[in-house]
Amino acid sequence: MAKSMRAVQCLLRPAGRRSFTTSPRVLADHVRIIEVGPRDGLQNEKKSISAETKIELVRRLAGTGLETIEAGSFVNPKWVPQMAASDKVLESILSGPPKAPHPITYQWLLPNTRGLENYFKVMNSAQPGSSPQLTAQDSGPALNTSSMDPNAMPAATSGAEAMPQARVDSTNTRNGHKHEVSIFMAATEAFSKKNTNCSIQESLDRFAPLMTEAKKQGYPVRAYISVALGCPFEGPDVDPHKVAEIAASLLELGAEEISVADTTGMGTAPRTRKLLQTLKEAGIRNEDLALHFHDTFGQALVNTIISLEHGIRTFDSAVGGLGGCPYSPGATGNVATEDLIYTLHSLGAKTGVDLDEMSRIGKWITGEIGRDYNSSAGKATLSRLERASGPKL
Repeated sequence: MAKSMRAVQCLLRPAGRRSFTTSPRVLADHVRIIEVGPRDGLQNEKKSISAETKIELVRRLAGTGLETIEAGSFVNPKWVPQMAASDKVLESILSGPPKAPHPITYQWLLPNTRGLENYFKVMNSAQPGSSPQLTAQDSGPALNTSSMDPNAMPAATSGAEAMPQARVDSTNTRNGHKHEVSIFMAATEAFSKKNTNCSIQESLDRFAPLMTEAKKQGYPVRAYISVALGCPFEGPDVDPHKVAEIAASLLELGAEEISVADTTGMGTAPRTRKLLQTLKEAGIRNEDLALHFHDTFGQALVNTIISLEHGIRTFDSAVGGLGGCPYSPGATGNVATEDLIYTLHSLGAKTGVDLDEMSRIGKWITGEIGRDYNSSAGKATLSRLERASGPKL
């Protein structure tokens, strides 16, 4: 306990005395936020969400300074109805990229090679461009990081028709913005079998050809490891060595980044610290990792601080705290991007993301889908902005 308190006390020093560890891929005080609201945030919503709303959400998010946005998933809409319009979202980005202060990386979750085929079909419908539109601004549960049966993805007319049409150039850029693909694994056998009807090893074997083909065509691959800090079927004590083993296997298969996900929100500071230490001892570098926290028990920001102390500099979050896990009763959404930004900035870190604008978007999208707006930092920010604007006449 004393050791844990000393770590927290170090974080409470004035920003001027704060010292972040360095990483070869990012500035020492820069933290990269991956916005997963358009995919992980919306996929479990019961109310039907139009393609236009999803496209508008991505458009607004692109203007906030985010570097990376997970914009959709090429999963069978039978299992995840809210992702049915992901092809339209991608087509919109390709034909008319949202205005942004800098180029953005868009990520697309794929459940299997059939999803990859359909992703290729949309990508191949657009020719590579050159110049992004820039503004004058500065600087099933497994798909919950969920699908039920990823093998049910509707294929193209034939695999032979789709795959040869994939890009032959080595760039993943369209109109100045990059595109990457993501896959998902589970850290426990029970969760893996519940979602994909296969073991962890069988899941790795299924994803191996997808990763090979995606990388062959020039698309970097990101991999999620779900329920890394708690499983609804096996409990909170997930073996950190198993998580490290899966991460190492995914990196060997060619994954560029591993997002370690606390899908259920069961993670605590001691277990988060233990997991990160185990990953380090297994040879997994901090720069190859992202952390993905859900806030079911209100521990997401605590676990974020623990991760920062360990040297992690990439975190997933969802605007407005959107999201949840259909196979984890009681699990709530992702940590709100607004709350994450406020916490990081208060510690002296830089994200390049506009908290004011993100708060406006959070309020807007939760209203669009009929949910309460629960981001503490977002509500406080909007209240401040309202006071600053003066009394209404």
